[in-house]
Amino acid sequence: MTRSTVFTPFDIVEGDRKKGVVLLADHARRDLPDEYGSLGLPASEFDRHIAYDIGVETVTRELAAALDAPAVLAGFSRLLIDPNRGEDDPTMIRQLYDGTVVPGNYPIAQEERERRLDRFYRPYHDAVGAMIASVAHASGKAPFIFSVHSFTPVMQGFVRPWHVGVLWDRDDRVARPLIDMLAKDKSLVVGDNEPYDGALRGDTMFRHAIVNGYAHALIEIRQDLIADRAGALAWAERLAPIVDAIDRRPDIHQVKMFGSRTGPV
Repeated sequence: MTRSTVFTPFDIVEGDRKKGVVLLADHARRDLPDEYGSLGLPASEFDRHIAYDIGVETVTRELAAALDAPAVLAGFSRLLIDPNRGEDDPTMIRQLYDGTVVPGNYPIAQEERERRLDRFYRPYHDAVGAMIASVAHASGKAPFIFSVHSFTPVMQGFVRPWHVGVLWDRDDRVARPLIDMLAKDKSLVVGDNEPYDGALRGDTMFRHAIVNGYAHALIEIRQDLIADRAGALAWAERLAPIVDAIDRRPDIHQVKMFGSRTGPV
């Protein structure tokens, strides 16, 4: 974890916006503004998945470089506020996370909740929306949105068998070819809406892709595979030609409304 009195809630990686691809990393960083200290937690907690998605920042930056595609990365720890949740989601600011009580979040006043929304959550989403709009304008077509996450090998005693998972709701334009191309490597166990379900109302994909009819997918890579730089680079190299091939499919850059399994859009 790093702390700074000058704190930016997002980071932009530049790329060729005419390609029509936007990369996102909601949980790339574990940073906190100096005023929040460590939220009352020992430093070791910021080495865990509860603070950020391990390995994702490197994967996203290297994938952006390989594709020459722009990316938006959240600059704050999910322990401060989780940008991959709707504003009405009770898990947006965690008070208890995987067995860890977060003292700086408990109790939390409504005024502090709004402060974090205004200072961190909303600026990140504004940056994501602005990047998507810019890519749409530059490319003259509907953007393809690709979000990078990672998951723990074990959760609550369950050993997760997947190396990678693809999360999606009803729009399978990206998810289906992505799963199929990953599965061509017989050494990989590929999850279809595993280890999580991709239908989460108000999350980043819902907010920026589903409601706009933009093709998208969220990929989850197992953290032990990308915890070091060599592993992260290997996964960026694996994903780059797959994402590029999907980007070239004729239906990817069309606006199509599929709706959501979570209810009316």
